Amino acid sequence: MIQFDPQMLIAGQYHDMLVSGLLMSLQYLFYGLCLALPLGLLIALCRLSPYKILRALGASYVEVVRSIPLLAQMLFWYFGVPELLPESVKAALYEGPVESICAVLAIGFYTAAYMAEDIRSGIRAVPAVQLEAARAIGLPYLRAMRLVILPQAFRLTVPPLISQTLNLWKGTSIATVIGAAEMMYQAGQVESQSFRSFEAFAFASAAYLTVSMIITGLAAWFQHRYPVRTM
Repeated sequence: MIQFDPQMLIAGQYHDMLVSGLLMSLQYLFYGLCLALPLGLLIALCRLSPYKILRALGASYVEVVRSIPLLAQMLFWYFGVPELLPESVKAALYEGPVESICAVLAIGFYTAAYMAEDIRSGIRAVPAVQLEAARAIGLPYLRAMRLVILPQAFRLTVPPLISQTLNLWKGTSIATVIGAAEMMYQAGQVESQSFRSFEAFAFASAAYLTVSMIITGLAAWFQHRYPVRTM
């Protein structure tokens, strides 16, 4: 009977590998969110723009990205996009952490499409008279959005945005298919070197669960601290 060996998770080479993978996954979460949130806001504003071409571009982005699995997009960014770049740029890219760069871009652009729809729903939930009043006192469209509409819409969109953040966090595991040294990749390396499957993947599962619970807890705190008030 194989017994659980906690020592390999507490100290030693395998501990260092798993912690390194966890830290890399957290970096993907952070940088992916830094890309997805502002891009999602931009796409949402395009979808609500008074200009037809911007609405069409925003809608096309959302439909195309949400129709392609994240796995396919991850492989496209890693194997396809570099081939479209000039040779000098491609060489510079491959001299750096190309796996991490492609992973963050794939995760960020993918999540942005979902966040855009959540933000758009939050903006549309704000009474239309708010925007009309802002425009009536002379505020341009973008300034009215920034000063009047978005602060109200932000509180409404926190719950769905937290849900998308959780999806982004879990989606970082897909980066293992391109050889990015995130948590699942390192767990697989530990398993292949030590033949201790249970310990390696128990660590990964516990880490995913812990970070997910922290994100959910922050969302609950925010909703308690800043409750949504009906108008």
